[in-house]
Amino acid sequence: MALPVIAVLGPTGTGKSDLSIALAQELGGEIVNADALQFYRGMDIGTAKLPVHERGGIPHHLLDIMDVRQEASVARFQKDAREAFESIRERGAVPILVGGSGLYVRAALDEIDFPPTDANVRRRIEAEAAATGIGSLAERLAAVDPISAARNLDDRRLIRALEVHEISGKPFSSFMPQRKYHSPAIQIGLDMDRTLLHARLASRVGTMVELGLLDEVRRLDREGLREGKTASRAIGYAQFLAALDGTMSFKEATEKTVIATRQFARRQVTWFGADKRVSWFNPVSDSMMPGVLARIKETAK
Repeated sequence: MALPVIAVLGPTGTGKSDLSIALAQELGGEIVNADALQFYRGMDIGTAKLPVHERGGIPHHLLDIMDVRQEASVARFQKDAREAFESIRERGAVPILVGGSGLYVRAALDEIDFPPTDANVRRRIEAEAAATGIGSLAERLAAVDPISAARNLDDRRLIRALEVHEISGKPFSSFMPQRKYHSPAIQIGLDMDRTLLHARLASRVGTMVELGLLDEVRRLDREGLREGKTASRAIGYAQFLAALDGTMSFKEATEKTVIATRQFARRQVTWFGADKRVSWFNPVSDSMMPGVLARIKETAK
C-alpha cells in the first residue's frame, strides 16, 4: 500500500512533533520540517526544536540549514521539501511533513507558482515610498492590480505586489495558490480546547525561559541575530532582544512572549481551518492515534 505524503499541522503547542515521530515509527517514515524558524541553527529553545536524543531515531530533514543572518525563502523551501520527499521515497520510506508555518506547508503540498523577485526593483520602490509616501503607491497598485489593492495590504506586501507587477507584467493576485495537491497527500490537523491550549502555551514559554532562552538569544545576538530579518522578529527572540537592550524587563519579555504565542496560535487555526482538506484530531484524546492511522489508510486505498 503506497501511502501519500503525510502532513501533520496545526497551532503551536498541540504535539505535532510527538505525533510525527509516532507515525514515522509506525509507518516507516522520515520527517521533513515545515517550521520556518527551525531552519535556523542555534534557534533551539525558543522554537521548541526537538534535540536529537528525543527524535526517536527518526531521520529529520530541513532542520538547522540556515544561519540566523539569512532570510528564509518559501520558493527555495518548496524545491528542497519536494527533493526531500523524493529521496525519502527512493529509500522506501514515507515522507512526513511537520510544522505550523502555513505557507510553507502549502508550498510543499500544493500547486503554487511563486512570483519573481528583484532586490533592485524592490529597493527602488521602497525608496519611492519613503520619499513620496505609501499613498501614491497604493493608487498605482489599484490601477494595475485591483484585487490585491482591495485586500488592504500592509506596506511591505504592497511594495511586493508592485515589484511583482513591474517584473512580470502580471498582477500579484494572479499568483494566488489553488488548493490542488502537487502529488498525493493527506493533512492531519491537531487542535484542542482553547483554555487548555492557552495553559499549555504559557507553560511552554515558562519552560523555555527555565531552559535558558535569554542565554540563547544573547549567544545568537553575538552571531548576528539582529541582521536577520526573519530570525530577529521571531516570537520570543524579539522580546528577549528587547530585554537584553533594557527596553523591556525580563518579566515583561516573558509575558509578551506568551501573548504573542497565543496570537500566533490563533492565526494558525484560522489559516489551517480554511483548508477543508484537513482532517482534525484532538491530541489529548485516547482515540487520536488510532483515528489518525485509520484516516491515513483510508486515504491510501
